[in-house]
Amino acid sequence: MPADFAASGSDGIAFLVSAGIVYEIIAAACSSPQTTEINAGRRAETLMKWVNLGIAQAAVFVAIAAWIDRRHRKAIIAGGVTAGGLMYAQYRHALLAGLAAHADGQPGTETY
Repeated sequence: MPADFAASGSDGIAFLVSAGIVYEIIAAACSSPQTTEINAGRRAETLMKWVNLGIAQAAVFVAIAAWIDRRHRKAIIAGGVTAGGLMYAQYRHALLAGLAAHADGQPGTETY
């Protein structure tokens, strides 16, 4: 097996681990984009604060991993940036779509 093939396999694993930790950390800080969209009328004020805090936490973990594993640094950072960008876009879309639905009178699922 050529050495560069083995390295790219390891880079793929590092990419997936980095992307996975971003998703896990943001999920720990926020509810799902679907729930966010359904209940944006009630959650709009704090939603993006928690998404941003989740992304900041994830960035710290990805940076530490990239610092520790210099051989796979590019893959770790690429995975973290890709996942962070995708998750941010999903929550931003959920917020905007949910606010539009709320403005049209569509009810959420939460009652207080």
